[in-house]
Amino acid sequence: MSAESAVIPWLKASACGNDFLLIDGSLIGSALIGNAVAPAAIGEFSRRICDRHEGVGADGVEWMLPHATADVEIRLINADGSAAEISGNGTRCVAAYLCAERGKETIHIQTGAGLKVCVLTARSDSGYEFEMAMGEAEVEKELTIMTGSGEVRGTPVSMGNPHYVVFVNRFDENWQVQAADIQRDSRFEHGVNVELVMAEGKHDLHVRFFERGVGETQSSGTGSCAAAVAAMATGRLQSPVKVHAPGGMQNVRWENNQVFLRGSARLVCRGEFFLH
Repeated sequence: MSAESAVIPWLKASACGNDFLLIDGSLIGSALIGNAVAPAAIGEFSRRICDRHEGVGADGVEWMLPHATADVEIRLINADGSAAEISGNGTRCVAAYLCAERGKETIHIQTGAGLKVCVLTARSDSGYEFEMAMGEAEVEKELTIMTGSGEVRGTPVSMGNPHYVVFVNRFDENWQVQAADIQRDSRFEHGVNVELVMAEGKHDLHVRFFERGVGETQSSGTGSCAAAVAAMATGRLQSPVKVHAPGGMQNVRWENNQVFLRGSARLVCRGEFFLH
C-alpha cells in the first residue's frame, strides 16, 4: 500500500450524543478510494473505525463525496458496517463541518434519501444549530408485533428510512431487549429503527432509540421526526414538538406534510486512522 493511502484522516462530530466520523473522500489517496467505494470494503473499514475499543468509536461513518449540484454527497455506513439511507443527526454533523470549512450557512446535502437542505440558525465556537427540511413523512396504519415479552402495537413511519414507533407509559429496564425483538420481525424487510415514546402535554415527547446496525443511541434525527410525526398523526401532540432524549433535545415541526428538524451539532476532534 502506498504512503498516501496508509492513513485515513477523519473528523468526529456529535449531534445530541449521536456521534459520527466524517471522512472526506477528496482527502484520501486514489488507491484507497478505488477500494473504499466497493460496499464490502467500505463497510468493513467503517466497522473497524467505529469500534469503541479497537477503533476511534462512533455510531456511524458519513463518507463525503463530491456532487455535481449539491455541496456534498454523503453515504452513511452504520457501526456494524451496514449501509443506511440517512441519519438526520449525521447529516447535521456534515453541515457543521461544511459550515466550519467553507463558511456556508445554507448547505445542500445529497443523501441516500434525497436532497436535504440545512440552514444555520445559531453558532457558538465549535457548536452549531441547523434546521433541516426532512421532506414528507409516510405514516402507516398501526402494526401489531409479537415479541418475547408479549404483544406490541406500534406505528410504522418512513422518513426515507424505516421506523416503528411504540407509545409507552414508562421505559422498562429491559426496553432494549424488546426493541431488538421488534427489529427481528420478518415484516421489516430492510430492518427498522425502533422508538419507544412517552407523550407529555401537547408539545413534548420523551424517546428512547434503538437503531439498525447500531443498537441503543443517545439520540436520532430521523427517529425524532418519526416519533413526533406519529404522535401528531395519532392526535397525541400538536406541532411543534420538543423531542427529549438522553443526548439532548431536538425540535420537530410538521407543516403541510413537510417535516422540519432543528437541533445542534458539535465538532469534537480530528485525527488519522492507521491502516494495517
